[in-house]
Amino acid sequence: MARPIREQFVVATFVLLVPLVAVVTWGANLMYSAQIEQMQRETRLLASVVAAHVNQSHGAGDGDLTTFLNELNLTDAGIGIQILDDMGQVIAGRPGAYGFNEEQARATVRVSRQPWTVVVVSPTSVAWLRVRDVSRQALLVAAVATLLMILLEALFVRRLMRALARFELAADRVGSGDLRTPASEPMPSRELERLRDGFIGMVDNLREARAAIALQVEEERRMRDEVGSLQQQIIRQERLAAIGALLSGIAHELNNPLQTISGFAELLQRDKGLSGAQHDDVAIIKKESVRASAIIRNLSQFSRQQGASPALVYLRDVVGSVVELRHRRFREVNVTLEVDDQAVQPVLAVFSEMQQVVLNFVINAEQAMIDGRPTGRVLVIRTSDAGDEVRLEVEDTGPGVRPEDEAKLFQPFFTTKPVGEGTGLGLSVSYGIIR
Repeated sequence: MARPIREQFVVATFVLLVPLVAVVTWGANLMYSAQIEQMQRETRLLASVVAAHVNQSHGAGDGDLTTFLNELNLTDAGIGIQILDDMGQVIAGRPGAYGFNEEQARATVRVSRQPWTVVVVSPTSVAWLRVRDVSRQALLVAAVATLLMILLEALFVRRLMRALARFELAADRVGSGDLRTPASEPMPSRELERLRDGFIGMVDNLREARAAIALQVEEERRMRDEVGSLQQQIIRQERLAAIGALLSGIAHELNNPLQTISGFAELLQRDKGLSGAQHDDVAIIKKESVRASAIIRNLSQFSRQQGASPALVYLRDVVGSVVELRHRRFREVNVTLEVDDQAVQPVLAVFSEMQQVVLNFVINAEQAMIDGRPTGRVLVIRTSDAGDEVRLEVEDTGPGVRPEDEAKLFQPFFTTKPVGEGTGLGLSVSYGIIR
């Protein structure tokens, strides 16, 4: 099981202290051994010096030797010196601070002119006194170095823990769904900086992926809605096609009695026995029957589904047929119609298709004015020659099209009308016919 970083650093510090203490102890032991060897050499040298003095003094009395030994300028008061005869009796001596019974560095030198022996001893504790200050300094340096190391480790661990805490908070925030880009805060090490940059990049990628998924979900939802709308539009188009076929049959059936009414009205006009008022009434009957026949003929042409070959068509006739179909509707919704026919030359087109184009634009203009303008509804249909071409314009006083919808006006099934009031095919079909 993983342990906390602080605990790992504490363990690592103690693990480093063990070899450090061992090295300091080993160094102290080396210095102590070197001092023991140095004391051995000094002891032998001092014994040789005392033996030489005894030889030069030719065996002076005990008092002189004792005085000489006491006057020796020895830096170490613990050193003991004895001059023994051949019987082992002490002739003269300097006892030293520690006597001659503990473990000591010892040197024995024979006096050449006398049967005497010079014994010099130096306690080993003197060696420790000599290395004590150096050992203390070494321990002090080691302690200071250890303390600095612990302080530096504590500072680094603190900065590291703060950085890891920020990472943890950022990870929790991302896990909760907040994919805002984390702040690029300074890190205590290059590795953590790379980890921070990688984490920020990961969050950015997650945000982009979520946005892409959201767009995909929205696109799928839009496609489902569009498929449903297409299904409804297909159903409505099938109904419209059925109504068109029915309308064509009805127009054909109504045309015959209207022709009969028109014919009898014309015969009645020739009757000399009719009064003036009766003659005027018959003229109205004939006029209205002719008008009804024209409306039915236009309906029949418009509902005709089979293709036709292009022919020379005057736009005034197309406009007139559409106006005849929508004239009563204009009066019902209070739309003022103005026709400005300036075109002289014909165009090569299919009459029913051009009729469909004009009717689509007129119906759109009419609905726009009804929805957005309660009064002052004016519809202008204008034709004019433009070189070898003929221009047709339909202008209304409605609110117009929103700028964001302009690019989609001629897309199939796009409509700004409420559900059930528009198929979204009028302008698309018109665009296809004109193109």
